[in-house]
Amino acid sequence: MPKLTSTQIKSALKTVPDWKKKSATINRTFQFKDFVVAMRFVNRVARLAEQAWHHPDIDIRWNKVTLVLSTHSEGGLTAKDFALARKFDRL
Repeated sequence: MPKLTSTQIKSALKTVPDWKKKSATINRTFQFKDFVVAMRFVNRVARLAEQAWHHPDIDIRWNKVTLVLSTHSEGGLTAKDFALARKFDRL
């Protein structure tokens, strides 16, 4: 899957308004009631990531979960990152 151009990235970011571009990644922090709910979310993220065979970096801080997406094999952002971000948003 080819790396997106800066114009394509700007357009794709409109489809995931809560995600922020940082360097060659997009990231979002989700906040939950407590640690248990945050971990349920992480488990659902893991299932979707396995299905897509595309895995985010995950940082867990009690009730906050930060997901970071990038297509490492392409050296930047691809359509795959934005498609998975939209799936994570629907969780």
